[in-house]
Amino acid sequence: MTGVNSEEIKQEEMNEEAVKQNELEETNEGAVEEAQTDAGETERAAEAEEAVKKGFFGKKKEKKDPRDAQIEDLTDRLKRSMAEFDNFRKRTEKEKSAMYEIGARDIVERILPVVDNFERGLASVPEAEKGGPVAEGMEKIYKQLMKTLEEAGVKPIEALGQPFDPNFHNAVMHIEDESLGENVVAQELQKGYMYRDSVVRHSMVQVAN
Repeated sequence: MTGVNSEEIKQEEMNEEAVKQNELEETNEGAVEEAQTDAGETERAAEAEEAVKKGFFGKKKEKKDPRDAQIEDLTDRLKRSMAEFDNFRKRTEKEKSAMYEIGARDIVERILPVVDNFERGLASVPEAEKGGPVAEGMEKIYKQLMKTLEEAGVKPIEALGQPFDPNFHNAVMHIEDESLGENVVAQELQKGYMYRDSVVRHSMVQVAN
């Protein structure tokens, strides 16, 4: 009876030892598997991060297509050419306008002495002949000439009775006249003219002190 119990006890102890050994092995295997899983996940995360870096920086290092570079160069040249042409067009229009103004002023300056002679001729017509055909013809031609000049932008400068302005008047004489204010034009010796907004000829005047 004693011998049987001892063998049973030993068998139970061996069984318990075997169970503990199995549990220990299972625990070790679980730890190894968990470690391997963690290592795999870490490796995959590292690979994913590396792939993201390669994809991000790869765009910067990506070489451009030579055709795209050529298109950009041609587009830039076209824009420059269009800008240069636009500047040339504006400059040419400005030069043409300036040349037209200079030419028109020159023509007006050449015509003004003719206008002066017409006015002198009309002023010298005797009173008895002012109703005659010659005087009337001269008067009509003078009016037509002045109307044509006015339509072209030529107009006389107001001087008589106006304050003296060196921008429009050229004082050649001074007179003492208490009936007029100081620096007032007392007499117009030669009529001045403007073409558009610029003076073609200053009025030659007599100024009261």
